[in-house]
Amino acid sequence: VLEKKLGLRLAEQDIYVNVVGGLRIDERCADLAVVAAIVSSLQDCPLAPGTVTVGEVGLTGEVRGATQAEKRAAECARLGFSRIVMPAHNARGLKVPGIEVLGADGLEQAISLLLQ
Repeated sequence: VLEKKLGLRLAEQDIYVNVVGGLRIDERCADLAVVAAIVSSLQDCPLAPGTVTVGEVGLTGEVRGATQAEKRAAECARLGFSRIVMPAHNARGLKVPGIEVLGADGLEQAISLLLQ
């Protein structure tokens, strides 16, 4: 998806995703975080400090919705994050004290927001 939708050349790269301490991830909304880490590393451009992501990435490059978006954003604010990038339809009208809520319809927009 990253190669097709963002034009990134990943075939020559060794990419490993490791979860600390044997933790098992059943959460589809972790997709955007993995994508962000890969793009950040490949472009040698760190993500903005205090930023968190929530969203599933579809095969056509769309950023799919997250359940309980308001609760997720509130918990991220409670944990000290200052920005959250999430699916646009979840972000519309969402106001959570202490955190800037940014919405993205697709990968290109999400990466643009994350690398600002």
